[in-house]
Amino acid sequence: MASVSENGEEDSTANTRRPRSRLYDYVDMDVPAPAEEVPEPTEEVPEPAPEDPEVAAARAWFAQLLAEFRRTPVLVPLGDGPGPVEERGMLTADWNGVRFILAFSDEQALARYARERGAFAREWTYQTVLGARLLDVSVPAAGVPCGVALDCADGPDGMVFPPVRGIVPDEAALDFETGGAA
Repeated sequence: MASVSENGEEDSTANTRRPRSRLYDYVDMDVPAPAEEVPEPTEEVPEPAPEDPEVAAARAWFAQLLAEFRRTPVLVPLGDGPGPVEERGMLTADWNGVRFILAFSDEQALARYARERGAFAREWTYQTVLGARLLDVSVPAAGVPCGVALDCADGPDGMVFPPVRGIVPDEAALDFETGGAA
């Protein structure tokens, strides 16, 4: 059965069309022009003033969180590849060119991850590793940019420790230039 298009012509493809994406509703929207000229960004982004209380509070909060992670044993599942358990590597995930070792604060957090992956019935073999050992030994040993993702199935309650100075050793940090400062 053919239909008639907007311009009055017969349209024989009407029945074979896919539903229109809602994104098309935004294509024709008028976008207001910026009120003033936006300056081009410079190469260096200025650091916030250290005396800014909000920045100081955020840095103090993260320093406490990092210290707590470093002294806490976490569960690190092993990959499900073939071979004996002692030869299997840590479970990792790659995101935007960075590898993350997946770590969990307890068995319940690991179970939530298994459920989200649809692998709840699988037996999950894991090691208990001190957070500091993950950051100071396992991350540099990865040989690629690597960080740690803690409780990654818990959404905003999870935490990511990226491979940057102050979190991982300088030689494993992405923001460290050999022979000088970043």
